[in-house]
Formats: sequence, structure tokens, C-alpha cells
Amino acid sequence: MNTPVMAAQAAGQAGGSSFILMIVIYVAIFAALYFFLIRPNSKKKKEEAQLRNNLEIGDEITTIGGIVGRVVAIKEDDDSIVIETGSDRNKMKMKKWAISSINTVKEPTAQPAEKKGFFAKFKK
Repeated sequence: MNTPVMAAQAAGQAGGSSFILMIVIYVAIFAALYFFLIRPNSKKKKEEAQLRNNLEIGDEITTIGGIVGRVVAIKEDDDSIVIETGSDRNKMKMKKWAISSINTVKEPTAQPAEKKGFFAKFKK
């Protein structure tokens, strides 16, 4: 015997589970967007900021406009640099955000490797 009240209760239970499923799907979509779009973009911005902060005088750089030159001055007060380009050594002042890449190959500083493991403290 199915009464209208029992049918309404069954429909209410089915509607509640579909609402929870819909929320789970939206959370999964947001998580996928975060991990595939937002997080890599923020990591890239951090790496670019670190690249610009590690800039030194004498580094060969390429700007976002394709200009290649050597850094001759770094002005921290207005966040700009002066580069020297070409054989006639023209100097240009530009903002640090215009740096696309640093072409100078820097050798990593040699740090003594620490021995790891339980017996490392007993060996010399």
C-alpha cells in the first residue's frame, strides 16, 4: 500500500541525496580548477618575482619585448634597471617587471654535502 505520504517522503529523500551529490560535484570542479589553473599560475608568479629579485649587475637579460642587453645599474627606489644594448652600448632604463629571462648562466655555489643516515655521525 503506497500512500501519497510515503511517496512524498521517498521523493524528499531522493532530492536530499541529489542535492548533496550536486554540492560534491561543484566542490570537485572547484578543486580541479584550483589545481590546474590557479596554483600553477601563482607558482609561476613566485618564480618570476624570485628571478627579478636575484638580478645582479652584469647579467645578460631578455625583456618581454625581445630586447637583449646587459644590466649596468639596478635602482631599488623606483624598481627599475638600466641595461646596455648593442655594439654602440646604448643605455635604456626600464622596469623590472619587463624582464622575461636572465640569460647569464650562474654556477651554483658548492655547499658541503651532509652525510645522512644513522651511521653518518660515527664516520669521519
